[in-house]
Amino acid sequence: MPVTVRRAFREQRFPNSERFPVETSSDTGEQAFAFAKACGIIGKSFVGKRASALGKLNSLNELDRLIFPEVSRKLPERELLVALEKHIEKRAIDQILSIINSYTNPPDLFIRQIRLYEYSDLKACIHHIAGGIDTVPSLCDIGRYSTINFEAFPDIAAMLKGTEFDFILSRDLKALQPDSEDFTPIETELDARYYFGLAKSLDQLSGEDRVIVQRILADEISLRNCVWALRLRTYFKKSAADTGEHLMNIKLHGDPERDLAAEALGSLYLPLDSRAQWKGWKWEKFLNAEKSGESWSLNPRHFQNAASQYLYRLAWRYFHNAPAAMSAIFCFIKIKQFEEDLLTSIAEGLGMGMNSADIFRLLEVPS
Repeated sequence: MPVTVRRAFREQRFPNSERFPVETSSDTGEQAFAFAKACGIIGKSFVGKRASALGKLNSLNELDRLIFPEVSRKLPERELLVALEKHIEKRAIDQILSIINSYTNPPDLFIRQIRLYEYSDLKACIHHIAGGIDTVPSLCDIGRYSTINFEAFPDIAAMLKGTEFDFILSRDLKALQPDSEDFTPIETELDARYYFGLAKSLDQLSGEDRVIVQRILADEISLRNCVWALRLRTYFKKSAADTGEHLMNIKLHGDPERDLAAEALGSLYLPLDSRAQWKGWKWEKFLNAEKSGESWSLNPRHFQNAASQYLYRLAWRYFHNAPAAMSAIFCFIKIKQFEEDLLTSIAEGLGMGMNSADIFRLLEVPS
């Protein structure tokens, strides 16, 4: 999906037993209320038919007025871009939290989803520490669901004490080279832990809910592995053997036979300059097309954007096909995070002088 550094800020700290209850329950009334509220939010979001309103913009001010008509910001363009990105993130987080907090005991699946921001924040902090930057990255608030003490930055030991991330303490972060493949092992491990947590939370689901969430999650993990493989081979010139070491080997309990790294492993020996030889690969349809008179080379960004669109369409379909189900809320969160990435990408493109129609084409978004 479009690459965005997501942010989160620690509001309040609770004991782990309060933060992640082992048993979760949601009565029919809570579930119905959460779904009705989610429908109201989706109806005002820039997804589905309403996304077309984003395809006719030429400036950051137009985007700002469209998303936040109640606010009048008169800022230079560079400052407006920073402010707009922060408000877009906060808008998504607040809307997701409003749904999660509709539950007396929020399902762990939804807590894991909102903690995606915490994982991304930690990556940003690691890059700052490795680069010798003592100022904390810009952070947003996921409330009581945060586990990292970001206030202790740049003391990584104090930040991560008692969390699932203490494996990072064995790494010499200041020895890492900024903007290099040195970060790949840590980021791969963080991604694997995030998705493993999501996969584990499926144990609390049953019936159709589990089938739907597992379908989306399985494809997402497979595609995420493929994106990693294509980026490592293309941008860092990694060998097939080296690339294979950085793939997530995650099994879903309901489908233990499916190897979610198989598609990525199957791509490792396919040439990056001959599209014909990718014929028959499972995710071939997401590769950039050949152009007459031009030599073809694989474009990882095109693949990532096309894969993001596919996952968005899956979430959109199941949100509407399974009303008032827990899986619908899972899909709601996916849709809102997709919208956030889309809005942020459009803001970044407008800030570079592009118009939103061109940005839509770049992101593979139908206009």
